[in-house]
Amino acid sequence: MAATLHPPPIASLNVVAGCRSPGDARRVTGSVKMAEGERAADTGGGETGEKTAEELKEKANEYFRVKDYDRAVEYYTKAIALNPDTAIYYGNRSLAYLRTECYGYALADASQAIQLDAKYIKGYYRRAASNMALGKLKAALKDYETVVKVRPHDKDAQMKFQECSKMVRQKAFERAIACDSNNRSVVDSLNIEGMTIEDEYTGPQLQDGKVTLDFMIELMKFYKDQKRLHRKCVYQMLVQMKEILSKLPSLVEITLDKSEQVTVCGDTHGQFYDFMNIFQLNGLPSESNPYIFNGDFVDRGSFSVEVIVTLCGFKLLYPAHFHLLRGNHETDTMNQMYGFEGEVKAKYSNQMFQLFSEVFQWLPLAMCINNRVLIMHGGLFSEDGVTLDQIRNIERNRQPPDSGPMCDLLWSDPQPQDGRSTSKRGVSCQFGPDVSRRFLKENGLDYIIRSHEVKPEGYEVCHDGLCVTVFSAPNYCDQMGNKGAYIHLSGSDLKPKFHQFEAVPHPNVKPMMYANSLLQMGMM
Repeated sequence: MAATLHPPPIASLNVVAGCRSPGDARRVTGSVKMAEGERAADTGGGETGEKTAEELKEKANEYFRVKDYDRAVEYYTKAIALNPDTAIYYGNRSLAYLRTECYGYALADASQAIQLDAKYIKGYYRRAASNMALGKLKAALKDYETVVKVRPHDKDAQMKFQECSKMVRQKAFERAIACDSNNRSVVDSLNIEGMTIEDEYTGPQLQDGKVTLDFMIELMKFYKDQKRLHRKCVYQMLVQMKEILSKLPSLVEITLDKSEQVTVCGDTHGQFYDFMNIFQLNGLPSESNPYIFNGDFVDRGSFSVEVIVTLCGFKLLYPAHFHLLRGNHETDTMNQMYGFEGEVKAKYSNQMFQLFSEVFQWLPLAMCINNRVLIMHGGLFSEDGVTLDQIRNIERNRQPPDSGPMCDLLWSDPQPQDGRSTSKRGVSCQFGPDVSRRFLKENGLDYIIRSHEVKPEGYEVCHDGLCVTVFSAPNYCDQMGNKGAYIHLSGSDLKPKFHQFEAVPHPNVKPMMYANSLLQMGMM
């Protein structure tokens, strides 16, 4: 039986990966001053503290201007409560949700604005932007077309319409090609032995086709100097990765002895220099220093190739002691929008991106330690009753569906109140403490570890300790001001021990440099 989903109250909203958060140092000062002034106005000089809907909207606009999007959403929501029939309030809140990547909420607000006022053009803009972010290109194109018809001389609208139209045609062509080559792997068309490594190439090479520790040390130094590994080496590694991953179950289960420890890391999102800092702080991977990286290795950060190739190298070097789980960004739709596809094509070729896609499809979906701690990228499920056996039996070698256990493992988020709610992301759901308690009790587990969300401190413990979030990309996208974190788990007690770290300098290459051009244009 399907669960009933309810939208959460505004106070329950968590920070999505990419959202502006209270940890954003660059806008906190202005926001705090505004809040102090607001409290003074509400409590002094005989003021009643009551405001009209329009005054609340203006206050929200002020917060929006200083990039305090969470507070902006709060005040747009108050304005809507007083006047629920004004399209612009929903339209403005939709834009704030877009800025915080709550695309599901943004889509709902834009649709409501259009329903209230079919001539409200910004509503179509924002609904198109929401659908674009969710990979729903045809729906976005329809709204951009509406804007262009009403504003034929709007250059920005024309540009977005043309770009979206081009993407729809491109995807249709790619689907046709995929049908022609159904069930054929990129591996079948590769002639790796015939690839020549040029004399002028001075970088690392595999030893007899195998990854060694010396190779990995040289590779990391090579990457830090912004040099490019030879394509033959990358292909060799990806072919071996696919073979290793395809032999793993969807739920990987390991046992830690009392004297053993494993490090759990969250999202790294192409932030190579911060990723390298984890090894600087915590030691290189080895059989005595195992790691688990919990998905979202790529996209947004513009060194995603360097991150994922390094991860692949350590997986090949220590297959039983270095573990990789799939995130929602190890998928074609996200890679097409948020940069990894563009980066691989820029640094190598479309063929290589297709092979990365095949490798990603074989990444395990979850991991269980000592039958007590379950790790996944997103979270728990849209329905009760899911068992570990069901996770074990998921056919994962595919792009994830829009719903069901595989989708939830990659996409869902916790919420503070009991029950389930519609997802702020527009995919899967949000689950409460009662959902966590039931799932853990039914499956004999202690707690879950997940990632998927920026946290100001790099981690968060919620649901009375039953749900732990870890995020390992500090100062996410060069603008969030958050810390990164990783977790130590010891076999003796399996209690999470958190280690925080700050962002480190990196070359002057901006995040999202390879992202879809519509995202780079910004969202009106």
